[in-house]
Amino acid sequence: MKDNVILKNETLLTIHNRRSTRMFLEKSVSDDQIQTLLHAANQAPSAHNQQSWRFFVLKGAKKTDLANLILNKAVDFPKPSSTLLRLASRSIHSAPVVVAVANTGDLISRGQDLFNLKDGPAFDFFRIMEIQSSAAAVQNLLLAATSLGLGTVWLGVLVLIKNDVLQFLGEPDGEFMAVIPVGYPAQAASGPKKKSLDAVIKHL
Repeated sequence: MKDNVILKNETLLTIHNRRSTRMFLEKSVSDDQIQTLLHAANQAPSAHNQQSWRFFVLKGAKKTDLANLILNKAVDFPKPSSTLLRLASRSIHSAPVVVAVANTGDLISRGQDLFNLKDGPAFDFFRIMEIQSSAAAVQNLLLAATSLGLGTVWLGVLVLIKNDVLQFLGEPDGEFMAVIPVGYPAQAASGPKKKSLDAVIKHL
């Protein structure tokens, strides 16, 4: 897509400008800004419109507790993974606020009744749909933050301790978890170089 098309479209420009931010300024994020992000996340499409996601806003001591949980768990992993977990903990410490997203497993539990499927196929089918729905909510949140001049990062490495984080959040039955530090970037990020479209498109 040509640059002039992107520059003329606010949505496309926001998508183009989104970057992962791992260190943040000591500058607060307002409750109104967080509500705006959560509203955007809640507008995401969801399977069967079940909206089986939960959003958690962590500040202060609770945010510190999460960062310390991750730091303590890092020692159980070999060096490459341990290093990434420690960096995730540092990002959480640095951010003024963290938004976590988890699904509840509600759609999974209803799968057998809705489609009259056996446990195995029903679980896999609705598990994937719940994950897709919650991931869409996270993407909405990331883009909304960019549009407000805020930085975010989706700490994907925390999937290594997914069950521990879900337990911490009080959603042990969920299959999806995302932790997103939010704040004002400490420095501008250029972003990674993307593959060309020719490398990732296949016309059938």
